[in-house]
Amino acid sequence: MKRYNTVDEFIEDSGIWKPGLEKLRSIIQKTELVEEVKWGMPVYTHSKKNIVGLGAFKTYMGLWFYQGALLADKGKKLINAQEGKTQAMRQWRFPSVDEIEEHKDLILQYVHEAIINQKEGREIKPPKRKPLIIPAALKDVMASDAALNTAFEALNLTMKREFAEYISTAKRESTVLSRLEKIKPMIMQGISLNDKYR
Repeated sequence: MKRYNTVDEFIEDSGIWKPGLEKLRSIIQKTELVEEVKWGMPVYTHSKKNIVGLGAFKTYMGLWFYQGALLADKGKKLINAQEGKTQAMRQWRFPSVDEIEEHKDLILQYVHEAIINQKEGREIKPPKRKPLIIPAALKDVMASDAALNTAFEALNLTMKREFAEYISTAKRESTVLSRLEKIKPMIMQGISLNDKYR
C-alpha cells in the first residue's frame, strides 16, 4: 500500500474517489480537528488523539472513527470491518459522492459527537494482551536474515502481534511458507497487515 506525505497527495492519487474524498475532507475541516498524515493516510486529531480517518478502497471511500463504538450511530451507518478483532474502531462506507452529499449533516454530527467523547475522556482501551509469542517459522527466517530481524524489532508491538498471529494461524506448511514470503517485504517497509483498514 502506497504511503503519502500529505493529504493533498493522498486525495490527488485517489482516482474516481477524489471528488468524494474532497467532500469528506471539507466536512471534517468545518470542525476543530487537526489534519495530519499517519501511516500514510489522512487522520484528524484532537489534543493529539486520533478521532477520524479518511480512506479509499476499490468499491467505496470511507471514514473510520477510532472510538466509533462509543458513537450513538443514530443513522445506523457504522460497521466493524474487523469483527472479533476491533473493539473501538468503526467505519462508515460511501459508494458515491451523492451519498456523502445526502448525509453531510449527519456526518458532521458524528464527527462532533466523536470530538465531544474525546474531550470527555471517553475511550475504549484495548484489553491487556498475552506476551508476544513469535512462531518458530518466523524466528527461523529472522535468524537467517539480520536485516529482517532488525526491521521486525523496529515495529510496534501491535504490528509484531499481527505478523506473529498471521504465521501461527496457518494450518499447512505450504501456507506458512507463502505467508512468510508475503510478509517479509511488508516487515522491511514497516507496513502493517491491517494498514488497509486504518
